[in-house]
Amino acid sequence: MRGVLLNGERTVAFFGGLAFLVLPLIQGCMSARKHRELADQAAFQGIEEAQTEALGRTEEIRIESPAESLRRRLLLDQLLPHSSEASLGLRDLPSTEIWDPETHLLAEQVKKPPWDTEGTLKISMLDAIQIGARNARSFKEAKEEVFRTALSLDLEREAFRNTFSGLVSGLFDSDLRGEETVNGITHTDELSLTKRFQSGLDFSLNVALDLVKILTQDRSSSLGLFADASVSIPLLRGSGKDIVREPLTQAERDVLYAVHEFERFKRTFAVQVASEYLNVLQDEQEARNAEENYKRLIKATWRAKKWAESGKIPEFQKDQSMQDELRARTRWIQSKQSYASGVDRFKQLLGLPPDARVLLESADLDQLRRDLEDLSLEGKPSDDTENVPPADAEVALEETAWEEASFFNLNAEGAVALALDTRLDLRTAFCQVEDAQRKIRVASDALRAELNLLGTAQAGERRGLGTADQDNARLDPGEGTYAALIDLNLPLERTQERIAYRESLIALERAVRSVQEIEDDIKLQVRDGIRGLVQAKENLSIQKAAAELARERVRSTDLFLQAGRAEIRDVLEAEEALLSAENGVASALVSYRVAELELQRDLGVLEVDVQGLWKEYLPKGE
Repeated sequence: MRGVLLNGERTVAFFGGLAFLVLPLIQGCMSARKHRELADQAAFQGIEEAQTEALGRTEEIRIESPAESLRRRLLLDQLLPHSSEASLGLRDLPSTEIWDPETHLLAEQVKKPPWDTEGTLKISMLDAIQIGARNARSFKEAKEEVFRTALSLDLEREAFRNTFSGLVSGLFDSDLRGEETVNGITHTDELSLTKRFQSGLDFSLNVALDLVKILTQDRSSSLGLFADASVSIPLLRGSGKDIVREPLTQAERDVLYAVHEFERFKRTFAVQVASEYLNVLQDEQEARNAEENYKRLIKATWRAKKWAESGKIPEFQKDQSMQDELRARTRWIQSKQSYASGVDRFKQLLGLPPDARVLLESADLDQLRRDLEDLSLEGKPSDDTENVPPADAEVALEETAWEEASFFNLNAEGAVALALDTRLDLRTAFCQVEDAQRKIRVASDALRAELNLLGTAQAGERRGLGTADQDNARLDPGEGTYAALIDLNLPLERTQERIAYRESLIALERAVRSVQEIEDDIKLQVRDGIRGLVQAKENLSIQKAAAELARERVRSTDLFLQAGRAEIRDVLEAEEALLSAENGVASALVSYRVAELELQRDLGVLEVDVQGLWKEYLPKGE
């Protein structure tokens, strides 16, 4: 290509036109919003690819704060105190000299949470899990960890993309050293392209255009045009697709592992929320039980006082009743405070203000009681009927079979096999064995000799003020300069590489042991989970029977007391036993349900999506 000599008017026109085209491009490249959108797109793509491989499905994981959150609505609608705008949310931070929300945050349609926040917020257990998925800080951090891992993957992919860079510069130069001042301007445009191939080949190309104009003396001008290219090809050490792309492969696997970990977290979080929810309902039930017990003991004290005044009972029995009444009041107050404290801690777990007015649906515990009515009562004592065997008869004890401990019938062998097939942490550990094997291959490759083939090509000439009087440069490959080089680095010193190789073998040993440890842990968790479920079922049956007996004991001792055949102490002990039995039933209900959920979690069969909706395990055919 032959250059054309530019006169002053053409030079100015060219500079002006080039600036007109370049300035909007520079402004577009400087947009922070555009960079955020590109980063999000790359992260979403990496996450979806990993989800498809790991789960066979995809779900959108977004980490930005919503324009309207449940926490924000509770603080505002219930007029709760808060320290600053940050308590309301990210989007409530005021615009300052260092923070401009419109620049850094994407516009979002304001959607109010689907819960009534103006009065007392009433939530069920399923509501609680969904609220936690939207508001809990731990849930948000878990999503952010997946997103950050996907961003790291995009950074590794960048190494194999076509990378363009451009430089536009203008220089005004004034030389006062001679008798006459020499002024001139130099405009330079440079465009570079670099590309790394997965074979290990590195290629770079640079093209430069110089426009030079002397503004004084003879006002000469010249155009410079220059291009150079270089190629580097590894032939031994560092060659091969598997070796070159190992950092990218590991980054892809890291996103896969992050998806595995997030799935495990969602299940653990859902079980944690359900467990805490039921524990709070248990506290509420125990507070009601304590209240009813307190009321009954108040009435018992009234009656004892009247009977003591009439001489029907001794004075000390009245005092016994009064002491038990005081203990009942203490128990009632403690249970109410324990329940209130449990509710506050539960609200904090969900990411809600502890002082928000929130009411948990106590009907969930009643529904749980109805759902578990079908559980048999093997632990019920023998009835006092004609079928009672002789006292010296042989006693045969029966244990509950593992597969009969729940509604989804699983024996130990089948449960362990199911867990080994579904647990994602075990799958991650096995994949990390493959990672360690690849690291050994990379480390052993580093022990080889290094042999590189290098090549460069240059054509054209650069121009500056000192060469402004020369003819325009031209880009003629026939007049270029070319060079080739073979670079050989013999493996005479490889101490660092040798140690890295040996450590990679140790890392593989550890990875294999990790698989074994996690597999054994899973077996232990599942077997302990089934045992816990068996125990919870037996305990529930026993507590139900104990509660029935306790209610009958209270009724009968009260009748005996009125007939003069029992003392106040008998009634007080019966009331104490009834309270303990009623609390035991509530505890057993919660323990059984939690054990059932924990077993599903440990089996890896409890499905929970990013919105907090869950799907429990059902055996095949149900």
